[in-house]
Amino acid sequence: MLRGINTLNLDAKGRMAIPSRYRERLLSQCEGQVVVTRDVCDPCLLLYPLPDWEVLERDLQGLKNVDPETRRYQRILIGHAADLDMDGNGRILLPPNLRKVVGLDKHIALVGQANKFEIWDEQTWNKQCEEMLVSNGNLKASEQLESLSL
Repeated sequence: MLRGINTLNLDAKGRMAIPSRYRERLLSQCEGQVVVTRDVCDPCLLLYPLPDWEVLERDLQGLKNVDPETRRYQRILIGHAADLDMDGNGRILLPPNLRKVVGLDKHIALVGQANKFEIWDEQTWNKQCEEMLVSNGNLKASEQLESLSL
């Protein structure tokens, strides 16, 4: 499981060190092979272990792309996908075009989402969190969420 929030720094080359608590898991699960892509809804990147990405990619390719929304998801998720390998120090080099499109500079937040990570600019993430917490009182939980006991 990939969970928790980690604040990290990108180095001058745009490399991100995977926190040590996830390295062994990623090495055993996918030999350090990951895929990074752009998120469809939010200004962040998504980082998948290769086996989890392959499932999602297969599912996306199986959808009929006559639907404009399906094409949009395929174009964004698959079109921006980049294969990455962790180096011997547990770092990955985030592609410059993806860093630029979501505004990643130096300080980032790595947010675990069970089977993937979200990679946010730290200030953007903090602002997003504040907005989510403030607006939470105005939201009505969907039927799916109402069934959860938190």
